[in-house]
Amino acid sequence: MMERNALRRWNALPLVLTGVILLLVAAFTALAPVPVSAEVGEHQSVETVRSLVGGYLSGRFAKSQHDIDSAATFYGSALAHDPDNEVLVEQAFLMELSSGAYDRASVLAEKLVELQPQHRLARLFQALEAYKKGDFEAADRNFKIASSGPIGELTAALLRSWLMMAQKKVSAALDLLDKPRQAEWAQFYLRYHRALIADLAGRKSDARISYQQIFKQDTRTLRTAMAYARHAAHAGDAKLAQSILREYDRRSSTDPHPLSSELAEEIGAGKPVALLIDDPTEGMSEVLYGLGEALTTDGGVSIGIVYLQMALYLSPRQPLALAALAQAYETTRNYQDAISTYDRIPRGTPLQDAIYIRKALNLNLLDKTDEAKVLLEQVSSRSPDDLAPLDALGNIMRARKRYDVAIVYYAKALKTIGQPDKRHWTFFYARGTCYERTNQWSKAEVDLKKAMQLSPDQPLVLNYLGYSWIDQGRNLREGLRLIKKAVSLKPDDGYIVDSLGWAYYRLGRYKDAVGQLERAVELRPDDPVLNDHLGDALWRVGREREARFQWDQALSLSPEADEIAKIRKKLADGLTAATKAKLPRTQASTRDQRRRSKHVDNTPKALQ
Repeated sequence: MMERNALRRWNALPLVLTGVILLLVAAFTALAPVPVSAEVGEHQSVETVRSLVGGYLSGRFAKSQHDIDSAATFYGSALAHDPDNEVLVEQAFLMELSSGAYDRASVLAEKLVELQPQHRLARLFQALEAYKKGDFEAADRNFKIASSGPIGELTAALLRSWLMMAQKKVSAALDLLDKPRQAEWAQFYLRYHRALIADLAGRKSDARISYQQIFKQDTRTLRTAMAYARHAAHAGDAKLAQSILREYDRRSSTDPHPLSSELAEEIGAGKPVALLIDDPTEGMSEVLYGLGEALTTDGGVSIGIVYLQMALYLSPRQPLALAALAQAYETTRNYQDAISTYDRIPRGTPLQDAIYIRKALNLNLLDKTDEAKVLLEQVSSRSPDDLAPLDALGNIMRARKRYDVAIVYYAKALKTIGQPDKRHWTFFYARGTCYERTNQWSKAEVDLKKAMQLSPDQPLVLNYLGYSWIDQGRNLREGLRLIKKAVSLKPDDGYIVDSLGWAYYRLGRYKDAVGQLERAVELRPDDPVLNDHLGDALWRVGREREARFQWDQALSLSPEADEIAKIRKKLADGLTAATKAKLPRTQASTRDQRRRSKHVDNTPKALQ
């Protein structure tokens, strides 16, 4: 639930006002003679206020930083001073549940329901507790209470349908999923779980109809494709099962997913294939995992983590729920928590190499680059045909500006590929940028052209190659055409728009440059380089006061250390007379090109 507007008793008081109260208490104590016992009592009262407000504010700050464990500790500390405070109980409950501390969450859920009988998430967790204890009546009662709001209604309907299935009430379970007024995105989940329940109940024709509907609606979701393929194989239709997996792999536009590949091999070998979900507990966990993953990827990371933790409360070793939780931690930059969560995924699954790669990427983000490198090289040696660890190694080295080392890894990947196709443009692009950074332009140009040949509409390639030509005073017309095409493909990318503006600037077309650079700064107002560029262009068209404003703005945005003196000099002296367009490469343009060398996210498909 949303946080209350005021902490009852104390949250209604801003911190400044709380400080005033403390000062008044202290002043009153100093002015009025009182017995020793009264002095002690007042001192304890002041300390209680400090502990309560301090704990709450510290918890709130930790929560804003996605530091779940610290937030739970701080809220718990504040709650010790005011155990009946609704907001503190609610926030402590949410943080304990988000951290997977189910026992503490249970105690707080009970207290929260006393204070707020309609609290949706507390009731939902109590329903799951009741279900695990076999108290289906209490579970159903709590699910009903938790059905407020669109997400609550959908969640409760899906979970109640599996609760009915646990009681062998198949028709009742399917009836709960008949909700024609729900939005189309919700219908996808309703049809999916209708198919799973019908399959488990032996109603194969009903399951087939639902699977056909969801696969027609979306062929690129792994989980539904796997469920449909398993349904077909389990029913003896291996041909249909294989066609489903082939269509999924074709639509996904990347290498086959390890889980779909493993299933295809099992089907091809004639092995028995189980259904995706084989009991109601797994079904409930699937509900919470599916919704939790969707919420975390659509910007609702905090509530998504709560759903994922509830999925793991039911199925602690569910690999995809653990992977989704780890990725949620990555989103909130809790990289150590992400690594610890990846370590909980059972070993020996087809996801194992992808898990190691994600762990390595997180180690790198924790500045443990050598550990990351060792782990990735171990993966590569075990799976020499797998491009993912080589790509990760190259990207890490490139981000660390160890371009010569990155080139070696990209070259190994391209040697493994042999005959490249459209999917492999990223390797040529990445190696090309590394060649450019190490002043090997002839090799860089070959790679960038190859990347563009394989995939002609990639804005990153068009932008990098086009800007490089203009920066060197070569192929000016073609370079400008490539950058314009990149802008048309990604008109809301501030960096690419900046490239077009700066290309105009380098060509001496200052008025055109101002228009594009103003647009770039609108898109990325917090980038010091873009503000610096706009200042330069404004100066060239005679708008000197505005130019100085933009340079001053660039200084306030923490530019790179070697740029600060240059910007200050421009603020003091302005720019010198304009020079010719076909200038040799400058240190500033090298900096700009480095900024344009964006990382391409080749996250292992198994964990996307």
